[in-house]
Amino acid sequence: MEVLDIVFYSFICIILCQFFYYGIVFSRFAFSKVNPSKPKNIPVSVIVCAKNEAENLKSFIPLILNQDYPEFELVLINDASFDNSLEVMESFKEKNNNIKIVNVENIEVFWGNKKYALTLGIKAASHDFLLFTDADCKPVSKNWIKDMSSYFTNTKTIVLGFGAYKKVKNSFLNMLIRFETVLTAIQYFGFAKVGMPYMAVGRNLAYRKDEFFNARGFMNHMHIRSGDDDLFVNQVASRKNTALCYSKSSFTESIPKKTYKSWFRQKRRHVTTAKHYKPLHKFLLGLFFVTQFLFWTLAIILLLFQFEWKIVIGLICFRFLIQYLVYGFSAKKLNAIDTLVLLPILELFLIVSQLVIFISNLTSKKEHWR
Repeated sequence: MEVLDIVFYSFICIILCQFFYYGIVFSRFAFSKVNPSKPKNIPVSVIVCAKNEAENLKSFIPLILNQDYPEFELVLINDASFDNSLEVMESFKEKNNNIKIVNVENIEVFWGNKKYALTLGIKAASHDFLLFTDADCKPVSKNWIKDMSSYFTNTKTIVLGFGAYKKVKNSFLNMLIRFETVLTAIQYFGFAKVGMPYMAVGRNLAYRKDEFFNARGFMNHMHIRSGDDDLFVNQVASRKNTALCYSKSSFTESIPKKTYKSWFRQKRRHVTTAKHYKPLHKFLLGLFFVTQFLFWTLAIILLLFQFEWKIVIGLICFRFLIQYLVYGFSAKKLNAIDTLVLLPILELFLIVSQLVIFISNLTSKKEHWR
């Protein structure tokens, strides 16, 4: 068998793998319907951990306080900030009796560790149902708490939500960030739909306090700087205890990075947590990236040599058709349909970026949460 024959049959295998991901797993989310859940009106503690976020807190705290929900408290964690974040928190507390402040000072053993600060905030929370977001993140509607908390049941103790990024016109970087955010959501919602929840985003995540303490909090990965959201969910989430909330009024929206350098640093930090996932999750996610990379690589090789080019073009079209349908319906659900226009370019750029990030992380140094 000649080399091009091997490349050709390998390409067919790659197409089948991509069909498994897009056509079987991710499609479960793409073509699913939002099933509204009745409001529970259970007491909720909204937890926000902030480090040097004074300006963002001024803008976003009012949006949380104005939620249309009968009983909730806002737990603000000042994680050893050296700006006036604490003063901003205190100014809101003076006017709102449902705010609780947890002022965290650095200690040597947990220096710069966000998980330590979050643990103190969780312990201070008055209610059993916890809802998390970030200091630079805003709920897109007054029904955020209502929607997220409505999916709690006697068995569903974890609720995965969607955290979007604000749209910036005429910015390729912003388009790339939002594309990557949607693609990530398609993956963790899709795998959760087939009974394999593996991660969440801390910008929009809820779970019961008992779930936290039964897992000994973050102790299994306290030594890892990031992962207070995805590593915790990877550890405790299951088919039975995990619910999904992706109604548009349940979304949160964060401020995206404005430079490629800052985005690159952010993604390097995020990627480091994936190697600590459960083995099956690492394998499936790794295989997805490999098949994405090989799809483009083998397709280009086969087309350059015009080897079985009619079949190759047919397979390429088939793969893109499935991808466009799944991504398109998902992006519509997640209010990012505009990213569909540049899908192939964004995908290729993201694959290259992820490859560079992976290589860079091989020699990276540990960083504190900033």
